[in-house]
Amino acid sequence: MSTDLIPLSEEEAAVSGRQKAARYLVNHPHLVLIGVLVLLIILTGLIEPNYLSINGLRNSALFAVPIGILAAGQTILMLTGGIDLSAAMIATGAAYIAANQSPQGAVIAILGGLLVGFLAGAANGIGVGIFQVNPLIMTLAMSGILLGLFTSWAQTIFSGSTRMGDFIRTLGGGSFFGRAIPWAVVVWAVLSVFVVYMLRRSGFGRNLYALGDNPAVARLSGTRAWQVLIIVYTMAGVFAAIAGLLLGGRVGAVDLQLAGVFLLPSVAAAVIGGTSIFGGIGTYTGTILGALILGVLQSLLTFLGAGQAVQQMLYGSIVIGLSWLYTRISAAQ
Repeated sequence: MSTDLIPLSEEEAAVSGRQKAARYLVNHPHLVLIGVLVLLIILTGLIEPNYLSINGLRNSALFAVPIGILAAGQTILMLTGGIDLSAAMIATGAAYIAANQSPQGAVIAILGGLLVGFLAGAANGIGVGIFQVNPLIMTLAMSGILLGLFTSWAQTIFSGSTRMGDFIRTLGGGSFFGRAIPWAVVVWAVLSVFVVYMLRRSGFGRNLYALGDNPAVARLSGTRAWQVLIIVYTMAGVFAAIAGLLLGGRVGAVDLQLAGVFLLPSVAAAVIGGTSIFGGIGTYTGTILGALILGVLQSLLTFLGAGQAVQQMLYGSIVIGLSWLYTRISAAQ
């Protein structure tokens, strides 16, 4: 006998509705994130009407830039099941070297900063890929090593300038079209196009997803995991260096605490965007929206008088809550 016409009970209908909502959230995460972003912009505008201006939105975008670029590295690493807890220290070190070398010219300063990211990222990749050190341990240790080195070097071989050169200051904090579009956002946009293309269109991007989804199968299919990991950690290190240069350019002068507060938001942006901390799931498009959401949220909290401590607690809560939510949603599918 057919049961197609048997009506669902209220409890069954509620369960079915929750399942449909969960499927919609999984299948259309970007629409949900865009909706959250718009609501936050409206709410912030209601609290502070001056926020809904070019200057107000520009400030949120500038705050989101280092988060979004750091989160690019976190996203590609999380796709492999990894993470980088040294990203903020790499960004700080890159900015410090760039400031120190600014008297030698912008090219030398930028190359010096990028070299910090390249070397530190490559060291992380070798540790994780070849020596199979846990990513949490490897990158946390790298953060401590870099902090110790730069604390010592700041008093000796790098005891000179801590002020960014004019070109990097313009790149990090300057704008064009009547201050409407920050140069830092342009840099982020170019990097975003590269990362999105790499993940969607390249064989290397497919290897990242495969390695995070099922490492054993990826290895059996011919993927050399250690090579992929060295490359991806090196890329993440360079991304962190770029974020540090732009952040240092916006601030104007650097110290060894420059990027510390951006580590947790960089992870939060990736998690908000739907990237799984267990690997194999996520897109950088979602991470971009996550970074923009955090940029607007920072403005909202600032207008409400919330300090840095409250913001950090909120970012931590977002990571925990959304990780739990996405795990439950995935289990329900």
